[in-house]
Amino acid sequence: MSSPTPRPPSPRGLRIALIFALAAHRLHAHYEYGKWLTDAQAAQLAADWLTRQKLTLTQDERRHLASLADTLARQISQTLSREAGLFTAHEMMESLDPRHHSEIAETLMVECERLFDSEPFSHD
Repeated sequence: MSSPTPRPPSPRGLRIALIFALAAHRLHAHYEYGKWLTDAQAAQLAADWLTRQKLTLTQDERRHLASLADTLARQISQTLSREAGLFTAHEMMESLDPRHHSEIAETLMVECERLFDSEPFSHD
């Protein structure tokens, strides 16, 4: 018997996943290279990720989600030791592969959802 085909994520779920992916890349760059990604680098990562997910967002919404990811990444870096931060960044990057299971990543995904819900995108 084959396992059921997973349902594709909702548009909301994809946006939350984008926050997670951008935060993972931001933390990785911070810990590996000692630099934060620029907004332009984050925008390019977002565009690449969205293309793979077959999702289109306005530039303003991409910026908003990238800003949320930056907020999360900086909060993480400020609350963890370097060693714990390196481990967290590694776990997040590994978790970009859907086959990788990580309790840390699941916890951070919940935080991404909380951020997304607490600062909704406004089309103003």
